[in-house]
Amino acid sequence: MSLKNKLNRLKPHLSPSTGMKNSPENAIKPALKEKQEIPFMDVWEKENVTPYYFDDHYCLVRKVVYPLTHKHGNYTFTEALEAVLRWNDSKVQHPLSAVGHSPEELFFFDTETTGLGGGAGNTIFLLGHARLTRDGVILTQHLLPHPGAEIALYQSFLESVNYRTLVTYNGKAFDWPQVKTRHTLVREHVPKLPSFGHFDLYHAARRMWKHKMERMKLSAVEKEVLGFERLDDIPGYLAPMIYFDFLERKHPEGLLGVLKHNELDILSLITLYTHLSFQLLGLDEGRTIRETYEVGRWFSYIGESEKAKETFLNIADGDGSEAMAAMVALAAEYKRNKDYGRALPLWKSASENGTDLQKLESLLELAKYFEHREKEYLLAASYSEKAYRLLSALNREKAKKLEVDLEKRLMRLKRKMKHQ
Repeated sequence: MSLKNKLNRLKPHLSPSTGMKNSPENAIKPALKEKQEIPFMDVWEKENVTPYYFDDHYCLVRKVVYPLTHKHGNYTFTEALEAVLRWNDSKVQHPLSAVGHSPEELFFFDTETTGLGGGAGNTIFLLGHARLTRDGVILTQHLLPHPGAEIALYQSFLESVNYRTLVTYNGKAFDWPQVKTRHTLVREHVPKLPSFGHFDLYHAARRMWKHKMERMKLSAVEKEVLGFERLDDIPGYLAPMIYFDFLERKHPEGLLGVLKHNELDILSLITLYTHLSFQLLGLDEGRTIRETYEVGRWFSYIGESEKAKETFLNIADGDGSEAMAAMVALAAEYKRNKDYGRALPLWKSASENGTDLQKLESLLELAKYFEHREKEYLLAASYSEKAYRLLSALNREKAKKLEVDLEKRLMRLKRKMKHQ
């Protein structure tokens, strides 16, 4: 089957979005004295697309505005504004904190390219971004109409945005490096790329939900976490094929589906950032015990011990494996602060009621405490022996290493007991 026939089969699924309103006051004005003739411009205009002229070339720019009341998944964009404002009111330090930034400064960004590989041979044909305002969400997409128009594409992109903080989904590894790679080819003709902060929500999503999701594709996170499911969306892997077909035929029909796909990606970034912020700030009433545990682990990882303890305490008194895991993690925070009086009962409880791994970890902590702090060598040896019997709970490599360590500990304790 030819590429064209394959794309024809997709036509029922590529219907352009309706109900969007163009914002005439924000329309991008042409920069040249003479406009070039653009194929199927009447079709483009119906989709809020205007041309941007620069340096004898043009690119196409689509702009749509959503009201703050618009709901994408479980959240409205009003709640996205609230998330940024609540970060600014919070004393919590976190990599996703928007403290010091206004809502307008967050730059939700996604690209579409001709391939998944890196390097100069991979062309970005669509740059999409959105920003929050006090009145709504402005979403803008810059489209490359043919390979020779990259100067116009990047000029329109760089002069029409005002941002300090980038929000992407795996953008640290892909989107922004691709922009910088392509920009080097035209940097003599367009403004310099700025340097700024970066919130990569892919890594945040992995940290929060890898326990229940094997694949962390944005569409999967939308469905499983954000309460949003795409209908009649084109698969992302078809975007390059559709773009190449557009270059040949010039008709925008198939490419409008790619624009809609990119638009949904960007709107989901706003919802995902909102949801992660609500979870981290304790504003999500539906936060599960496991999610609470993962939030606590994240705060612990970045050194926010007080916030980690506060989070673990919320679930450590409950039942189930997550509560026991929170108990062990809470004990680790107390140990970090040398608060052994609170850590000891937690270790003892976990050593009796936890999983084999939790028992093993707690027994080791008890053995260390009684050997080095209380000098109660007999008790330390007892805990070490109990830990030794649980080594089968580990994989072979970890068990072998810990077996050697425990044997050394027991021999050392026997020597100490002789001289006691």
